[in-house]
Amino acid sequence: MALEFTDANFQTEVLNSDKLTVVDFWAEWCGPCRAIGPVIEELSKDYAGKVNIGKVNVDVNPQISIDYGITSIPAILFIKGGQVVDKQVGAVPKAVLEKKIQANL
Repeated sequence: MALEFTDANFQTEVLNSDKLTVVDFWAEWCGPCRAIGPVIEELSKDYAGKVNIGKVNVDVNPQISIDYGITSIPAILFIKGGQVVDKQVGAVPKAVLEKKIQANL
C-alpha cells in the first residue's frame, strides 16, 4: 500500500531516505488524480522494499506543495538523496512511471 506523506513526516520519510522515493501529489476532487491512484498502488506493491512510494494530499499538506512549486496535479516527483531527480505532471500509463523508476534506481 502506498505510504501517506505529510508536512510532518516528509523530511524523515522522503528527504532523509536512502531509497528512491516516488511522491504523488493529489487531491480528492481531481479526476486525473483518482485515475492514476490505482497505478500508484500497483507500483507500491511491485517495488515494495526497493522504492518508497507514497502520496501527498495537497489540500491537507499545503506546505510541501508550496516548497516544490506544485501548481498542477497529479504531479509525481522522483526524489533520491533529498533531491528531485525526475518529475511527471499529469496522468500517464504505468509503463511511463516504471521507466522513470528504473532510470533512477
